[in-house]
Amino acid sequence: MNDHIIRSLKNGFIVSCQALEGEPLYGSSFMAALAVAAEQGGATAIRANSPQDIAAIKSVCSLPVIGLYKKTYPGYDVYITPTIREVSEVAAAGADLVAIDCTRMSRPDGETLEQLITSVRKRFPSIPIVADISTFEEGVQSMDLGADLISTTMSGYTPYSRQHPDPDIELVRRLSELKRQPVLAEGRIWTIEQCMKCYEAGAYAVVVGTAITRPQHIVKRYVEHIRKEVYKSAPEQPT
Repeated sequence: MNDHIIRSLKNGFIVSCQALEGEPLYGSSFMAALAVAAEQGGATAIRANSPQDIAAIKSVCSLPVIGLYKKTYPGYDVYITPTIREVSEVAAAGADLVAIDCTRMSRPDGETLEQLITSVRKRFPSIPIVADISTFEEGVQSMDLGADLISTTMSGYTPYSRQHPDPDIELVRRLSELKRQPVLAEGRIWTIEQCMKCYEAGAYAVVVGTAITRPQHIVKRYVEHIRKEVYKSAPEQPT
């Protein structure tokens, strides 16, 4: 186990460099450039999706990479590194850690989460597992199954988890108070103030993605706020 990698993340800032197909910055060259920018800014690690992006980032960036592979299997809900096949591709691309969906949503091939984690441990014993969870119960289960880090990535993205526009700081706090595996705060973190509240709640490290690496969403937030606050106060024009 690469314990030194986990230790290097403590109190760090992790940047998630991801873009979906059809988005303006979709493509490995763009993600690699964003990772270099994040490294220059002082990030301690990168979170990246797909073997192609992981390999491109590792070729130009010296930071540890939390790798994942979003892949949809018809009839199943889990899509973040859902099977050992995706784990293998992420590992082969050079990821230093692997993130897998550890929610209770349906999994491909009838495999259980316990079976997947056991397979990962057997085939890739030196790669730490990051458990992407959405609830406290999922976090505890992932700890019990031996995941190395717990990330609140999926809170608000499963139908049964807390639905809120702000980060799930309470989930970070509850899991951190167990004083078991390190907890990464991730999901809907838009401001420095929110980021610091996550650290105050006990987060081992904080992960931010969209607010840094998806400019169309950043612009959208500005525009929506302008329309809400400025337009309503503007004097009415004569008809």
